[in-house]
Parts: sequence; structure tokens; C-alpha cells
Amino acid sequence: MSDQHTHQNFETRAIHAGNTADPLTGAVVPPIYQVSTYKQDGVGGLRGGYEYSRSANPTRTALEENLAALEGGRRGLAFASGLAAEDCLLRTLLAPGDHVVIPNDAYGGTFRLFAKVVERWGVDFSVANTSDIESVRDAVNDRTKLIWVETPSNPLLGITDIEAVAGVARQAGVKLVVDNTFASPYLQQPLALGADVVVHSLTKYMGGHSDVVGGALVTADEALGEELAYHQNAMGAVAGPFDSWIVLRGIKTLAVRMDRHSENAAKIVEMLTQHPKVTQVLYPGLPEHPGHEVAAKQMRSFGGMISFRVQGGEEAAVEVCNRAQLFTLGESLGGVESLIEHPGRMTHASVAGSALEVPADLVRLSVGIENVDDLLADLRQALG
Repeated sequence: MSDQHTHQNFETRAIHAGNTADPLTGAVVPPIYQVSTYKQDGVGGLRGGYEYSRSANPTRTALEENLAALEGGRRGLAFASGLAAEDCLLRTLLAPGDHVVIPNDAYGGTFRLFAKVVERWGVDFSVANTSDIESVRDAVNDRTKLIWVETPSNPLLGITDIEAVAGVARQAGVKLVVDNTFASPYLQQPLALGADVVVHSLTKYMGGHSDVVGGALVTADEALGEELAYHQNAMGAVAGPFDSWIVLRGIKTLAVRMDRHSENAAKIVEMLTQHPKVTQVLYPGLPEHPGHEVAAKQMRSFGGMISFRVQGGEEAAVEVCNRAQLFTLGESLGGVESLIEHPGRMTHASVAGSALEVPADLVRLSVGIENVDDLLADLRQALG
């Protein structure tokens, strides 16, 4: 992160970090450098260090500097997707015979990467309830290299005490990785709480408009950042210049969007908790949520993701999703428009039959920034 941004507040960093005016024209928005290669001034004479856009591209550099500034890290790296970022991280830090602790509530794609890809490579994993520090400690063994955390988790909105798990990681001599996608750096700063690496799906709140796919890693340690950058170049799943530009544009409004997401979600939660067909609401802003106090300590507010369970089981949950009109039935999250989905049949189908299997009567909402009265009316009619 550039020292010039360390004293600035988040909203200012989101708009200005990495977004320097173009030196040629003065354009206030970084150009899209839609280019594969760069003219050299003699063999090895690189202008600004650029030789080939897999290795580095000025538009991607602007995004990576912005990401580092927002998470308070030393190095940010942008990838073609969130899973590409995770894959690079795992192949950088792990080798056959190593072990990872993963949460019992995690994004289905992350579980699939561990269970169907990384495990075949000779890396095994244990599942732990990361909301329970003793469960995490018990899962660590002498081959453990990483503890993986999602908080809030997907889709059950579990909360993990990042600072406490960081203590377990330090004691064991392992690294802590935190997937910060649900919170975004506006609501939560895992590196400041002791995490070694932050993971993002930039597709979600960072892009914010359901029009780009991307991923990111941010690290507090410069040497680790260099190691990850080496593997990023060697493996090649980088964010393209146009995608980088789209995410940069989305990030500029991240703070105001997250405020509205959280505000709308709180009002929807209030309605859902009183609805006779809703049996349980999972949201860390509720005082009765088991992770409420931890969330209040480590988050600015509680975000725009809500899950709830309905009377009538799986078919009733599916019908709620099908009847929604303003809430779009679709996977993903974090866009300005509200989304609804059935995790068991959609985003988390890959965890069926595992320790991460989700309840069949669960519905997940990504609350957008529309007028909340319209969203409430749609949910009421969908619930019947």
C-alpha cells in the first residue's frame, strides 16, 4: 500500500488509491490498457517494468494497489476469478502431504476445490467449526500449514473471531487465510486482526454490479506477496485489463453501497423474524445470533446477506424462490440488485453428503440497494 494513502479514511482510499491521473492526458480515470505486450527501449529496457500483460498490466496494477490500500496490506493481486485466487494461494503455500483446516460452513466452490482438486494432489483437510476456537485448535496437527476461515460464512452466516483464530494460528506456526467476500474491506479488516492473507471474490460486493468475474489476494507480508506474485505469473490466471477497470469503478462506490445493503437487510430481517412461515433467520445483526457480539466487535455493520429457513421443508423453500419477482432467482451475490437462491440445489450442491451440507429448507438472500419497501412487499408475497 502506498504510504500516501495510509492516513486517509476508507471512502477516500476507495476512490483515490491506485487511481492516479494519466500522465499523458490527465484523464482522472486510469485507462484500460488493452494490450498484450510492450515496446522495450533496447533488450531488457522496460518502461515502468512492463513487458507482457500476464506478468503485469497498468490497469491491473491500479486495481492491485487499490486492493492493498483497502485491506491495509502490503501487496494486492488480482485474478480471473475468486477460485483462481484460491488456487494460486494453495499451490503457493502447500505441498503434497500438507494439511489444511477448513470451516464446516464454506462456499461450495471452495469445498469443491479442496475435495476434488487439492486432495488429489496429496493435500488433505479437516473440517472444523471455526466459530468454536477449541474445535479449530483440535483440528490442527503437525502437518497443518493453513487455517481457512469465512466470516460471515456462506450460506449460514456463521461468525468466526478472527483475532482468536489468529492466535491459534500463531501458536501452531501456521498461516491464517480469511475469505472476506461477504463483509468486504469496508465492513471488516482481517489483516488488522491477525490474518496473513485475505481472499476475495471481486465478482461480489467489490465489483458490485453483477457484470464482472474476478478474484483477489491481499497480504500484509511483502515477501509472501512476492511469492504469490511469482506464482500468479507462472500460473497465469490473471485479471484482464477491462475486468480490472470494471472492478476499480465498482469499488469507488463500495462504502455507500455497503451502507445501503446493510440498512435494507436490517429492515428485511425485522420482517422475517415476525413472519409465521419463517422458522429461523440467520443474520449476525440479530442479538440472539451466537456470533453477534464477535460480529459487532470486528465488523462496521452486519452486511447485506441473509439466510432463513421456512416451514414445509425443501419444496416450500424452492417455491419461495420461484415466487419471488423483484428478487432475481440466481447465484452469486453482492450486486446492486437483490438476488434469491436455494443453496442446497444451487451454490452449495457440491457439498451435498459432506460435513458442509446445508439445510434443505434454507433460502439465501443477497439484499440489494432498491427501495426496501418494494423488497419487503416482494418477500411477503413470495412467502405467501
